Amino acid sequence: MTLSRRDMLRSTLLGAAALSSTPFTAMPLAASSSVTPHTPRNFKRIATEEAFITKEIFGAHLELLANNPEAEPGFSHFWETALGKPGDMIAGLSSVIGGENTAGLADFISSSVEATGSESSVTSIGRLFDLDEDRIRIMDETGVAMQVISLASPGVQVFNAELATPLARQANDQLAAAIAKHPERFSGLAAIAPQDPDSAAQELDRAIRQLGLKGAIINSHTKGEYLDEEKFRPILAKANELKVPIYLHPRTPAPQMLEPFTKYSGLAAATYGFSVETGLHALRLILSGVFDDYPDLTVVLGHMGEGLPLWIDRVDNRTAFIQTGPGKKLRKLKKKPSDYLKENFFITTSGMDFEPALMLAHSVVGPDRIMFAIDHPMEDGRNPVRVLDEAPISDEDKEKIYHRNAEQLFRL
Repeated sequence: MTLSRRDMLRSTLLGAAALSSTPFTAMPLAASSSVTPHTPRNFKRIATEEAFITKEIFGAHLELLANNPEAEPGFSHFWETALGKPGDMIAGLSSVIGGENTAGLADFISSSVEATGSESSVTSIGRLFDLDEDRIRIMDETGVAMQVISLASPGVQVFNAELATPLARQANDQLAAAIAKHPERFSGLAAIAPQDPDSAAQELDRAIRQLGLKGAIINSHTKGEYLDEEKFRPILAKANELKVPIYLHPRTPAPQMLEPFTKYSGLAAATYGFSVETGLHALRLILSGVFDDYPDLTVVLGHMGEGLPLWIDRVDNRTAFIQTGPGKKLRKLKKKPSDYLKENFFITTSGMDFEPALMLAHSVVGPDRIMFAIDHPMEDGRNPVRVLDEAPISDEDKEKIYHRNAEQLFRL
């Protein structure tokens, strides 16, 4: 990267508003070499896995990475893979993130671009802060009518409960304010801190009843623990009571399963680890019997179901085999695992712009259980639109996937 290019990027960032407003609005939509121009067809589109972050949470992330990275080895590994070693620069940014000055963040992002040779990851960081006109501009460019917005992974789940709980509450207040400003364009899911299940259930109740949010986002494991554990039942019970979905979003594998993924850069993240870890989490929920206990509980999985549509028949037959064999038995379920996948789960298209995967999901879970998503700002929105527009399914099914299923599930 040349000095002039770095200076140009820094100038763009410094010209933005404070992080709590609409930073980095001058950045163009990141292009991908695999994306060609596409004029969206006349479908209403609701994108259901679209991320944001608050400056307070981002600042706390930086402090954790700088001062206690061993507490969250997966998050630390992910950060280094995407942006390089944090080093002393991150340690000096906590005061910048806590204030109104963007100069330190601009230096950090410029240096990260120079170190990695890519603007994709760091441009995404910039766009995460925006809950205003730049986000809407990008939506308009890709023909998206509404985003269902949620806190970017790993959210508050990397912190202790004493820090995570107020940060989640603050994020929900900020998201609700943005939705109130743009009610026709934005909806959202609540951040909660599973570290304190009772407080998390209370915050979910507040976010739904008082703020008008539409469900919860949980970024898979919390300190290596999964939602099927008995301690998390207050969260599941509250979601069941409110009849709102939990979006089970990926993060890097739990510490106890991370090491085999770390040999090759990116393997622990979206390349493979995200899907493996989150698919495992979903299967743990199914096999634990929580959907028998909470029949109105609904879970959303991104990325075309995190591999489960491909695996679910084998899960059915191997589960039946174990139940009839001489070994340790699973809890007896009322239904087959595939029944729960089709009845208690929705899946989204986020990050999976691949027609064969869409057609498999369409065949296995059906068009009534698939929702459109882009994964803004980590993904370019044009290819997801192209793939669904051109898929060999009926316009009626496209309408369901693009907006009707989301309208029904999220009560939009």
